[in-house]
Amino acid sequence: MHQPPSSHPPANLSLSLARLGLRTGILDTDIFGPSIPTLFNLTSYSSTTTPPRTTSSGLLIPLTNYGVATMSMGYLLPSEGSPVVWRGMMVMKALQQLLHSVAWDNLDVLVLDMPPGTGDTQLTISQQVEVDGAVVVSTPQDLALKDAMKGLEMFRKVDVRVLGMVQNMSVFCCSNCGHETHVFGEDGVRRRCEEMEVQLLGNVPLDARICEDADRGKPTVVAEPGEKRAEVYEEIARKVAGLVGLEVR
Repeated sequence: MHQPPSSHPPANLSLSLARLGLRTGILDTDIFGPSIPTLFNLTSYSSTTTPPRTTSSGLLIPLTNYGVATMSMGYLLPSEGSPVVWRGMMVMKALQQLLHSVAWDNLDVLVLDMPPGTGDTQLTISQQVEVDGAVVVSTPQDLALKDAMKGLEMFRKVDVRVLGMVQNMSVFCCSNCGHETHVFGEDGVRRRCEEMEVQLLGNVPLDARICEDADRGKPTVVAEPGEKRAEVYEEIARKVAGLVGLEVR
């Protein structure tokens, strides 16, 4: 899943897939800014306080919370605030370890949470892993869409199927009066989907509660499963599962 900064669709997507009965994992491929430990309330794990567990063959054992198996560079750092100050070769070595040296236990689906951009991470993944499809996330504004379209075209060039796009921060609804405001523009992603002949998988609203849920380590799908903003993620998960041939309950 290719997504912009400060967006949390990959975590909520993986949680929704798990709630639909699929054995789900999520791999945080953002080496410099790993967010999965925070999103899954697993920040207490670090290489200093709790050294990563491994199998007898040396594979990393994922950490599980909310029914989703997770792996992240964040678990391999000395502490949550430790920066990764590495050059390209070291970053790629770490990424390859995450891609090939994790003991995922008989999963139905593995979500790859990718950093934004069209750099080494995306190319390495497309070359070394068989990817069933990519989901591109963008806000509706033209500036963000230009970067998102580069990501979409990149996946096509490396023969990764684009499952569709998600419009993030699509609309803000005032909790007092109910008035809707399209802060970042209206239907920008939908129009690009029509131009690029890809499916619009869903519209995630601009809602402070989604950010608050993420910051406290309990994403919206887990924190407020009955709310409309959580149901949006479930609808996206159902579409993604169907596109890659997975049966859900």
